[in-house]
Amino acid sequence: MKFSWITKRDDPKTLKKFLNAQGISHRMYRRLKTNGGEFLVNNREVDGTVSLHDGDRIEVIMPDEVSDPNVAVSDGPIVVVFEDANWLVVDKQAGLTVVPGPANREDTLVNRIKGHLITERATDLVPHIITRLDRFTSGLVLVAKHQLANSLANELLAAKTLHKRYQAVVSGTGLKAHGMIDKPIAKDPEGFGQLIDDQGKSAQTEYWVRGEFVDRTLVDVVLHTGRTHQIRVHFASIGHPLLGDALYHGPMDEGISRQALHATELQFVDPFSTKEFKFESQLPADILQVVH
Repeated sequence: MKFSWITKRDDPKTLKKFLNAQGISHRMYRRLKTNGGEFLVNNREVDGTVSLHDGDRIEVIMPDEVSDPNVAVSDGPIVVVFEDANWLVVDKQAGLTVVPGPANREDTLVNRIKGHLITERATDLVPHIITRLDRFTSGLVLVAKHQLANSLANELLAAKTLHKRYQAVVSGTGLKAHGMIDKPIAKDPEGFGQLIDDQGKSAQTEYWVRGEFVDRTLVDVVLHTGRTHQIRVHFASIGHPLLGDALYHGPMDEGISRQALHATELQFVDPFSTKEFKFESQLPADILQVVH
């Protein structure tokens, strides 16, 4: 895959620093150099120390990310919301694990995306999951289709300019119309989940009430940190666990047997085109049926 830029007056004046500003870290530069990548200035192959001038044409040729033989190919379906040369946005169903692990190495979202890429005859066959979801959480997942997109997406995450929004159905009523749950989270040393712990990592969850029913509440949620199970742990900690969330003691007799949590929105400025991207996903049927 080839990427190219034209240098401008205010750009860094050495190739390595210029590439770093484009999302190619020094570590990625070394990896590309070792694995067959090429760096050209005005059609001449150079190294990272070369000096640049205004109007220079910079080209980076990245080697293909070849298929990992240890990652199985699945022909299971995926729901594609958006796709271009850099990004894939899919609407994940509840119950589908995102990445291969001991319990499932054959038919996860990654395995299915790999099958999708092979069907498309893509040359980069390593899906980079950017917005990972729990197995039983449904909704939008952003995937980078090559290593530069992965690097730039991680920069968006670090800068908190990749915006994600969720909807959840929590048990009980009486929540404030708008609130912030600010409680540190740590791994439960005696179980599989997480818990609130003063010695844990800082975690903030902002929410807005969207609908209140007899014994449950529909909320919009934005995470200001990305802790494991953050939404589930935080709402359980204030006495409003998610419907269907057995791990955090949510009610299991309210018409849904998995946590009522859905990733509804992704929004970011595409670093390749500078266009504003916004993707939305409607609540699936199993969540809709418990808020009617």
